[in-house]
Amino acid sequence: MQGKKTLLLIFLFIPFFLASAQETPVNPVSNKVFTPFIFNPAITGSKDFLSVDLLAALQNNQYTQILSANTRLKKRGRDQLLNSNVTEFSNFGIGGFAFNDLTGEHRNAGTGISGAYHIPLDREKISFLSVGAAAKGIYSHFPGDPDTDPVKPERDSLLLNIDAGIYYYNPSFYAGISATNILSEPPVRDTIPVSREFFLTAGFKVVLSRRLNIVIEPSVIANTGDTLSDDLRDMIHPGLKLYLGNFCMGSYLNDYDRIPFFFQYKYPGFYIGTFFELPRNTPFYKKEITAEIVLGLNISKNHPSRNRKGQW
Repeated sequence: MQGKKTLLLIFLFIPFFLASAQETPVNPVSNKVFTPFIFNPAITGSKDFLSVDLLAALQNNQYTQILSANTRLKKRGRDQLLNSNVTEFSNFGIGGFAFNDLTGEHRNAGTGISGAYHIPLDREKISFLSVGAAAKGIYSHFPGDPDTDPVKPERDSLLLNIDAGIYYYNPSFYAGISATNILSEPPVRDTIPVSREFFLTAGFKVVLSRRLNIVIEPSVIANTGDTLSDDLRDMIHPGLKLYLGNFCMGSYLNDYDRIPFFFQYKYPGFYIGTFFELPRNTPFYKKEITAEIVLGLNISKNHPSRNRKGQW
């Protein structure tokens, strides 16, 4: 019954998310796959381990990197001291990120911190509703173009902003809504290219084989800004993950004119992954290929000697 109510809420919210918006940073595209707490701070600390991720994209004249980390805080108290072999977690999650985005001579750089409070919805503490917020600062250097447009001089800008979100999750289903760059207005000319955005994300996991640890995870991300879009393809971005033990492969359709796919492999304590987008209906050598890489650390104090299959 609870799951049905959650699905109903998702469908009620979908009309508010049918549009496109400007994101910062736009790249790496794979941050929607690997570090979703950046666009919904309520996801911060939703795993029972410390996650540290480095994403990098290098293509043509654009260089982008995102370094992020998030974790659930440990529980403090008498019970935890008596049972020190098993880590118990509080209701609080914290995280942070920093990014550098260089396109030609135009640079955006920023950093932010996020926090979330996770409310258990059952006695077993397997279903949670979390609320979160983030504060961030974004620096932009606009080089200007005096030869073609003398009214657009070189300029440095600094923007302080906040994000907020709500997130429901359990072992088989998750859904959330969030707002980013809440204090922003639509960008004009040489200002920082940041506008207010709203996100909806949802997905579920289906176990195909417990013995082989095969799981499939369909998902969707929808986003909107202050400007509506006439193209449905700019509004809805479906995704799919297939877990095969320590290996994960899938797709996230950020651009319908490109064919996306990604791979991950999890070692004890860390993972590596790649994300690609190939041009559709165009030879790859005639159009730029999106290529990104991610390196991650998953650090847990519960069963440190075991390669935990849940650490994705």
